Amino acid sequence: MQEIELKFLVPEYKVDSLMRQAKIKSSNTTQLAAHYYDTVDNILAQSGMALRIRKEGDTWVQTLKSNGDGMASRGEQNNILDEAQVNEAIQADALYPDLSVYEDLGIEKMILSSSEEQASDKLNRLYITDIERTTRLIRSETGLVEMAYDEGFVIHGEDSQISKPVLELEFELIEGDVSFLFEVAKTWAKRYNLCLSTVTKAERGGLMLAGKEHADATKADLKKLTLDKKMSQPKFIRAVIYNCMLQILPNVSAIAAGSTDGNHVHQLRVGIRRLRTALKFFSDFSSQLNPEWGPILKQTFGLLGEYRDHELLQTRTQPMLESKGAPYVDWSSERESIKIKPIDALRAPDFQITLLELIEFTMSPAKKDKPINPGNAKQQIVTILDSLYKKISKASDNFASLNIEAQHDVRKRLKSLRYISEFVSPMYKKKKTKAFLQYLEPAQEILGEYNDDIVGQYFYRQKTESDAAAWFAVGYFTAQETHAALECAESLKQVKNAPKFW
Repeated sequence: MQEIELKFLVPEYKVDSLMRQAKIKSSNTTQLAAHYYDTVDNILAQSGMALRIRKEGDTWVQTLKSNGDGMASRGEQNNILDEAQVNEAIQADALYPDLSVYEDLGIEKMILSSSEEQASDKLNRLYITDIERTTRLIRSETGLVEMAYDEGFVIHGEDSQISKPVLELEFELIEGDVSFLFEVAKTWAKRYNLCLSTVTKAERGGLMLAGKEHADATKADLKKLTLDKKMSQPKFIRAVIYNCMLQILPNVSAIAAGSTDGNHVHQLRVGIRRLRTALKFFSDFSSQLNPEWGPILKQTFGLLGEYRDHELLQTRTQPMLESKGAPYVDWSSERESIKIKPIDALRAPDFQITLLELIEFTMSPAKKDKPINPGNAKQQIVTILDSLYKKISKASDNFASLNIEAQHDVRKRLKSLRYISEFVSPMYKKKKTKAFLQYLEPAQEILGEYNDDIVGQYFYRQKTESDAAAWFAVGYFTAQETHAALECAESLKQVKNAPKFW
């Protein structure tokens, strides 16, 4: 069975008002006690699965979940267990999953490549969840959605003193059109400042066992981008946006849950930049793209960028300058004075609604979507690549003489060329696309460093008004500028000689 659901974090200050809508006459409250199992080396988790035995009211249910599409859809197989046998096993502290029900899936082989008894013996109860779930149904003429509010704890399987709180809301489509699920989710997200989350209870448990508050930052994974040479434009743009969202959503989830790790902010900005590139250059591939997405993504990207710039000044730029003899300059007050932190930017309702609409778009049928221009995606991509490549090649002849804004435009085009080349690479021969990208990487790195120097010079020049020690950095970056611009121009000439794959 494939379930379609959306999960949200609930801010504590909204719990009381949310519960007034959740606990109505027709709602139900259930205690859910779940036992989660995996091997010591987490074979199931590494395969994107979670195996649990959970008491749902008076019924014990064994469930195997798979990651699904990584956004709203997950695979789920439920098997009701014999209550007497379960209670007997609990009393003997010997409750284990029945792996025979997964014979067709090869779960036993995955765990141990042996018999059921041996495989079960290798499984450990890693953690327990103790959850109070409040559910209610939301109906309309177009569908039925179950709302489930969960509050409780994930508890260590061997030490009950170690636990993590759970405070989340889920919407699951029971029947009807998926658009109704998103309609309900958007209404509640606006009303209660909900934040999308991709973190399952199983993942929470895994993080707790690893002694981590949040998962590591998620990078782009082009292996999960599935395309074919004759793909239509509407199918192509959905596949690309979906791939971008696989990078964006886990990083959003971590930051919204309180992560202050700069890597989450960095990878989220990369994901948003990839998404904005797709929406800009493939805008004619679909008639269903919302023009309001672009400005909201741009605003969020900018707010994250302000925070990231100040973080890099303290953690990267200042240490680099000190290694060259610069005096100490403290940037902590500027960073702390930023009014809109990453968590605030991501909790903004317009950004959350945009994420929901993007997920909904990737799940919408491409057959009903009409592109602006005729032809398949590959035919249109050639024109896009040619145009970008020509502009970058032209800029390589006079990059050093361009003003800073024009140079920045060249850098953005180079990034766009790289992202688009990566997006379309499954449609072309791997060796050719790889060879082309290898020509782009050095130029992008050099232009990136040049841009960092320009940004650094700007901030340190401002800092001289309150700290004379910042003048060293201004002088350093000024001295580097001319040589660095010429180096950028040379690197762009290499791009000009790159063997085109299209």
